[in-house]
Amino acid sequence: MSNRIEGFAHLAGQTLRTVSFTALARYISRNAARYDGDGTRVEITKPVPGTLTLFQNVLKLQAKDARNVRDGLYPIPIEESTSFVSRIQSVRRMLEDQAQLSERRAEKRSADAATLPEAAGMPDYYVQNFHYQTGGWLTEESAKLYDIQVETLFLGAAGAMRRQAIPPIAEFVRGRDQRQLRLLDVACGSGRFLADLAQAFPALPMVGSDLSQAYLDEAARFLHGRRNVTFQQANAEALPFESASFDIVTCVYLYHELPNEVRRRVTSEIARVLKPGGLFAFVDSLQWDDVEGYGGLLEAFPQRYHEPYYLDYLGDTLDGPDGIFAKSGLQPSSSFPALASKIVICRKAA
Repeated sequence: MSNRIEGFAHLAGQTLRTVSFTALARYISRNAARYDGDGTRVEITKPVPGTLTLFQNVLKLQAKDARNVRDGLYPIPIEESTSFVSRIQSVRRMLEDQAQLSERRAEKRSADAATLPEAAGMPDYYVQNFHYQTGGWLTEESAKLYDIQVETLFLGAAGAMRRQAIPPIAEFVRGRDQRQLRLLDVACGSGRFLADLAQAFPALPMVGSDLSQAYLDEAARFLHGRRNVTFQQANAEALPFESASFDIVTCVYLYHELPNEVRRRVTSEIARVLKPGGLFAFVDSLQWDDVEGYGGLLEAFPQRYHEPYYLDYLGDTLDGPDGIFAKSGLQPSSSFPALASKIVICRKAA
């Protein structure tokens, strides 16, 4: 059902969001120069979109997001209803952390997380300071910093990028009894995408799994009161669920942080737990040549942020006929960009 009023309201909110996060990103960039040393220089050989072009592309995505709200594919996201006070607190927390993060980046110090008590028993590839993030993915502090940092990085469009995977899920769910379906969000992190899904499909039972208990705790806090969502700590390489037990599996921004061979094990596990005929919705970074003119941004990212497996991810074959999805029995039905992200929709053979 079309709802123009909600669509316009969401577009206005998202436009203001983009403007505010753009200003915040510029402030962060200028302020970082106080801490960053020569070790933060990046070398770019590929084209980079101009600032105006990038800003326009963000606004185009926000407009598409608003059209989806207008068309009833999902309601105005919960992120829009967070209080002004909580937003200010998040920004203050990020700014207070900036000195530590910049110092870690300037010194190329990415192994601090491995010394934390929470790192015990975790895979070696996981216990790193990805993004030079304080606490890696292991601590409560990290879980509270993550979303404001990522939204600032993408000028307020991180949520809108993720939500472009919802329309194909809505098409899959249409005409079915949501209560009879099950959804698994692998590597759910702080639960923001799960929150969008829970709003769009309030009767659909969902499970969020993640290796970090701290991030699961943050997700549970954020989704407090959503009775259709539960959480399970789990390594995506060995999901603790029965085979063919989910109708829908989603995975957002995980693959670019996995070594090549782990990517393949995770894909096999996703295929295992998905029912025949089930839907897999994948969201992650663009890869080489997905969008013309964005190569320089992809090239710069692993230099600016600690992302040791990112370059391998950029060249990996995911969604072609010989890609890792198809080889695991997940047949891609569509693949499309969403600003700096790509969405791949797959179906498991019936």
